[in-house]
Amino acid sequence: MWRLLAACVALLPALALGAKGAQDAALLAARDAFRSGNAAKLAKHAAALKGHLAEPYVEYWQLSLKLDAAPPSEVSAFLERHAGTFVAEQLRREWLRMLGKEEQWDLFRQELPLLVQDDASVRCYALLARWRQNDESALTELKQFWYAPQALPEGCAPLVGAAIDAGILGKQQIWGRFRVLAKANLNGAVNLLLRRLPHGEGLDPRQVDRVAAAPARHLERALELKGRAAKELAIFALVRLARTDPKLAARYWSAGLRAQFGPEDQAWVWAQLATQAAMRHLPEALTWFGEAGDFQLSDDQLAWRARIALRHQNWPEVRTTIGRMSPVARGDPTWIYWQGRSNHALGVTDDAWALFARIAGEANFYGQLAGEELGITIKLPPAPPAPTFEEVASVESIAGLKRSLALYRAGLRPEGMREWNWSIRGMDDRSLLAAAELARRNEVWDRAINTADRTVALHDFSARYLAPYREILAGEARSRSLEVPWVLGLVRQESRFIANAKSSAGASGLMQLMPATARWIAAKLGLKDYSWRRVTDIDVNAKLGTAYLKRVLDDLDGHPVLAAAAYNAGPGRARRWRDARPLEGAIYAESIPFPETRDYVKKVMTNTLYYAALTGASAGTLKDRLGTVAARSSAEHVATVDEEAQQ
Repeated sequence: MWRLLAACVALLPALALGAKGAQDAALLAARDAFRSGNAAKLAKHAAALKGHLAEPYVEYWQLSLKLDAAPPSEVSAFLERHAGTFVAEQLRREWLRMLGKEEQWDLFRQELPLLVQDDASVRCYALLARWRQNDESALTELKQFWYAPQALPEGCAPLVGAAIDAGILGKQQIWGRFRVLAKANLNGAVNLLLRRLPHGEGLDPRQVDRVAAAPARHLERALELKGRAAKELAIFALVRLARTDPKLAARYWSAGLRAQFGPEDQAWVWAQLATQAAMRHLPEALTWFGEAGDFQLSDDQLAWRARIALRHQNWPEVRTTIGRMSPVARGDPTWIYWQGRSNHALGVTDDAWALFARIAGEANFYGQLAGEELGITIKLPPAPPAPTFEEVASVESIAGLKRSLALYRAGLRPEGMREWNWSIRGMDDRSLLAAAELARRNEVWDRAINTADRTVALHDFSARYLAPYREILAGEARSRSLEVPWVLGLVRQESRFIANAKSSAGASGLMQLMPATARWIAAKLGLKDYSWRRVTDIDVNAKLGTAYLKRVLDDLDGHPVLAAAAYNAGPGRARRWRDARPLEGAIYAESIPFPETRDYVKKVMTNTLYYAALTGASAGTLKDRLGTVAARSSAEHVATVDEEAQQ
């Protein structure tokens, strides 16, 4: 009898795990049923999820599928029952959009103040609600959406017609928005916009499509431009051509087209051509920016004007251009640092030191470089006391964090991440460090790192720079003569050490390998038992990733900045981004045309510095690590590692 009882007791944990696993599978199936809009299948799985930590998600999914038919009392009851939760916020946002669409303004106004996070669609409906109450200022506020490079939210459509009737939006504003949308390649929004022009004064959308497909052909024929539509189509062709060949676009512009436009349009076109040229590192960019004269450039255009000036060591131009940026842009560490560098180069040393001092010590790329300009070498802040048992227990009791961990365990990573981020908003530093520790204990490495990254005054770099699988990664790195902190810094940026991470582009694993790259490097290493399903195995991914990284590094003169850029964007691009003369590594990094790669390289190199300091390796300075990027060779071989990988 006692033996039977003992056996039953021993089985209890296994039974509990089995039940939990079955519920997790049901949760995953319920999410899939929601995504496919299958209410019947969702209801079937919902029955098995009673009492599950993520049951509010199941309720939300069910209500969301029938929201247009659900009585307000049912929606209100859900929102009240789950007040303050992420799913309540999600449902309230959807409900507000529906209420706005159906113009149920009493309910809309009642719920609007309870929405926590901003939503453009809801903001549009809020303007529409005001306009319906004869608040004419709503039409003026519509302009905040008008020049944004995106389709207008649905609620703004009635306002546009009213603003046109009221004369707030005229043909000038419509053509201004046409330029914004056409430049952003938003063809659907362009087609809708063109219908707003008076009959006979617009463009046929099919004509716009033809010009987009062959802009040079259109410019060959655009000799005499009659009317606004013809001129706008020529400008559209110039901007579209400049995306691939700024020099050719400039030749068409200077060969007769330019004279047919007024000064403001000429300046606008020169600004577009100059920006595209700067992104391709063409020396003509500075001259073309000069042709734009006093035209009010956007912060993005001014950033590219500063970057091309940096590549040419034109410090007066750098200083002047940064001075023209908005206060917000000038307050970014990037431009504080480069303004300091330009002042120093021009002999205005007191101003330079003051600028460096503003950001020195910040835990970022330019904060570190600014500190080094002042002679401050890397020194990690003292770690705060570790979270206490009570502090961890306190955050562990938060329903949202419990739910997030349950979602992660069930394989619903996107939902788990959003739930986690919602639950930690507003936390103080001690609570954030405790939450980071909770995530670490549950091996949710990305939330552990990102949560520790949010602290304002108390900084625990050992939490910010976790290194799961350090021994495996270090072993593979050393076997290929790669610096371990650099590899850790790259993996932190690639996947936050999530072994089964998958990108929208198809990359997988710790080191985010693409299928073709993984297959190619596996063949080079002679891995006979390799298959794609093994790419998320930690050992396999570390072996393939470090082997590929070593080939990239060797292919790019052993320069870690070039190799980091190549790992993210391809070796061919990393080569092309060099200059005809040697470039300071920081200038190379700052002038990378792709925002994602530019940010990636800066963070990988900064991560490397911190991992070196944490592991006791020689950290050195960031400036030394960035070094100098050698000049592009005139006889450079065109074959690259990534091209070979595709063969």
